[in-house]
Amino acid sequence: MANTIQHKRGTAAEWTAADPTLAAGQVGVETDTGKFKFGDGSTAWSALAYFEAAAAAAADAFQGSNYGYSSGGLGSSPAYTGYNTIQKYSYTVDANATDVGDLTATKYGVSGQTSPTNGYTSGGYNSPSYLNVIEKFPFATDENAADVGDLISAKRATAGQSSLENGYVSGGGPTIISAIQKFPFAVDANATNIGDLLSAVHQGAGQSSTDNGYHSGGTTPAASNVIEKFSFSSDGNSSDVGDLLEVVFYSAGQSSLENGYISGGAYPLFTMKNVIQKFPFAADANSTDVGDLLSNRSISTGTSATDNGYSHGGGTPSTSNNYIEKFSFSSDGNSSDVGDLLFEVNDAAGQQY
Repeated sequence: MANTIQHKRGTAAEWTAADPTLAAGQVGVETDTGKFKFGDGSTAWSALAYFEAAAAAAADAFQGSNYGYSSGGLGSSPAYTGYNTIQKYSYTVDANATDVGDLTATKYGVSGQTSPTNGYTSGGYNSPSYLNVIEKFPFATDENAADVGDLISAKRATAGQSSLENGYVSGGGPTIISAIQKFPFAVDANATNIGDLLSAVHQGAGQSSTDNGYHSGGTTPAASNVIEKFSFSSDGNSSDVGDLLEVVFYSAGQSSLENGYISGGAYPLFTMKNVIQKFPFAADANSTDVGDLLSNRSISTGTSATDNGYSHGGGTPSTSNNYIEKFSFSSDGNSSDVGDLLFEVNDAAGQQY
């Protein structure tokens, strides 16, 4: 006799009334609409997004199943060595990073973007110059990056976001701007200004859902606790969708299918934080404290696998570290140490494949 597999099921009205929290990976089916949702173990039914094939494909733009990348960055005091190295580390096994190529120049204060086939590193600083270069490197082979376009102006401390078709860069300094910039993945081209953040801000973190880009925290130069989002489907300004629990700048951003994360950071200046915060994509809401990094630090870099968020590098104003650590998307909790970068580095860009 064949085995029968049945998922939890009910009408849309019954699901809404009960509003349960599905276990991680558990499927809930609406019998009258044919729609279904995947649980994550912590989010109520009403806050989960419906599964869509388009959403699964779009996840390729901001989640990886193979590797996380760190590009560029700055070493520790007193030498403050800058790097042009592109490093990658495995998502499938816990291991140290390896050197897989070079950026076109030494740079830090950069932001990262991800297409299904390439990693992008945008803007940055190489003393004494601020940079406007957009460069990309392939995921299929380990090789150096190439210059493929320019930002609208030379900036550092920007936040990066990615849709399936475009890379985004928001905010930045040293002359702090509110611009939201977009550049295409299909062709090599310069960025264009498509809208504005609520105010001029830099040192914020970027997150990406299937439909929207998010910019969290930063300084204006006063520290900001605002979570704002802008649409990927139409160009325009961002809107205020919530507040961070911990006011931070120079933090790392990560994204699951259902939630945005912001880890570490500093506030006030030189006061480092270890908090991992989470906010939902399905509803506009404030962030909550869901765990801690291994130590207090800022200027670390975030990458996103399908199941875990990663934070690498970062440190205090005088000391960087080489930690690679991860935390689960399916259950709230602290991060764990899973490997080392090639060297101590902060202010790098992150990508994932």
